[in-house]
Amino acid sequence: MVSVVEQCMRDEHTRRAYLRGTGAAVGAAGLTGLAGCSGGGDGSDGSDGGDGMDGSDGSDGSDGGDGSDGGDLSGETVRIGALQPTSGDLQYYGQISLRGFYSGLAYKHDLDPIEEATPGTYTIEPEGGPTYEIIVEDTGFSPDTAQSVATDLVLDEEVDVLFGGTSSDSARRLINTVVDETDVPYLIGPAADAGITVSDEFCHPLAFRASEHTAMDARAGGTYVAENFDIDTVAVFASDNAFGQSVAENYTQVLEDNGVDVLEPRFVEVGYSEFDGLFEQAVSDGATGVVGGFTASTLPQFLTSAISFDVQVFGGFAALLTTQLIGGTIESALGEGFTEQDIKDAGLGPFTSRYHWNQYENPINEEFRQLHIDAYGIVPDLFSSGTFTAASALSQAVSESGSTEGADIADALRGMTVADTPKGADGYTFQEHNNQAASQMTVAWPVPTSDEYADTWDAPIMPGQPLERLDAEDVMVPEEDASCSL
Repeated sequence: MVSVVEQCMRDEHTRRAYLRGTGAAVGAAGLTGLAGCSGGGDGSDGSDGGDGMDGSDGSDGSDGGDGSDGGDLSGETVRIGALQPTSGDLQYYGQISLRGFYSGLAYKHDLDPIEEATPGTYTIEPEGGPTYEIIVEDTGFSPDTAQSVATDLVLDEEVDVLFGGTSSDSARRLINTVVDETDVPYLIGPAADAGITVSDEFCHPLAFRASEHTAMDARAGGTYVAENFDIDTVAVFASDNAFGQSVAENYTQVLEDNGVDVLEPRFVEVGYSEFDGLFEQAVSDGATGVVGGFTASTLPQFLTSAISFDVQVFGGFAALLTTQLIGGTIESALGEGFTEQDIKDAGLGPFTSRYHWNQYENPINEEFRQLHIDAYGIVPDLFSSGTFTAASALSQAVSESGSTEGADIADALRGMTVADTPKGADGYTFQEHNNQAASQMTVAWPVPTSDEYADTWDAPIMPGQPLERLDAEDVMVPEEDASCSL
């Protein structure tokens, strides 16, 4: 019997040659003329970082899945097309995503990670092979650019695998055009719109995501706040894009399921700053809690207003770029010598962590943390574990399948438990019904940055010790509630 993935990919080279020969349209108009394995979605423009408010400890391990070994792959090459924003206001998102990916490959093969996070071609050459050739392209955080460079990577560079997508709108676009029409597997990350893998509008047999998403944020943090705080009514403010809409939808559902009233979500454009009026109206309508679904472009403005109102603000912990700005806002409001109790009294938190360097204690995370500091001078960040795990899973798939072909890699990824992850050994498992990796989450208060991390986390606040660890099965959207069924 031929698997779904094999059916989608067996004519891979013929299709690429056909696309090249017919000059299929590239860019905003998309690729045309070939039937794929799934469809749907309008791939609308927009931007989001998967950032913002929005594993049990394990021993080191080296084998995962069935433990099979593909043998010597010397002379073989896996060509990876990496798409991340490496310029513009949100280039840091792309940088930490690439650094996590590089570190995952380095960890798997006992090598130093690639240090450059700029466009170019880079190689990792493990003893016994295969060579990993990574072609990095800048998306500029634009769905149009992401589609264009992804098409070039597939057609001109003939990559075996695509990796990346920081904007959820970009990831949606790539799935419904490039992936669907060229049959190249796609490792998504860190784009955080839950619908990418939960909804049948976007999920795809060749699209895999290790990175955590907004429904996991909501099911962790929303549940914790509903169960532990005296909050009856919550207002949701979010960016008017795929990420913000996903934050609003998932927090609304989780909070209402836990008996909390949620006001009609308010969506604003990226960079919006007139939040005082929105908070005044929300408080007038009875809100005692507020969720924000924003990236670095909007979150500081949101928090500047939030800290002035008597509400509990919760959501997701941010990456360093945003945390620097948030910390400045807190310092301005509370004074330079603010304490953990000052933050609690101001109603900021607790927040969900998809991953931060100090949330997991296990040998893999300890080595990853030091590897990352040595190479980049900073601790791993919000997106780092998801993209580390994507690279770790890729290496494991190559080893287990004994192949560098995209079709074989995709088959090996389906249902895989990833052996080596920052959340511990076997810390992520790709669900077979939607190719989304399930993993643990934590909830923590923000605290002043400790002296231990003053040189490697350049922000006034950092996540504190976990208040609660939530197991993977408790933070994933149940299969019966997802419309995606692969």
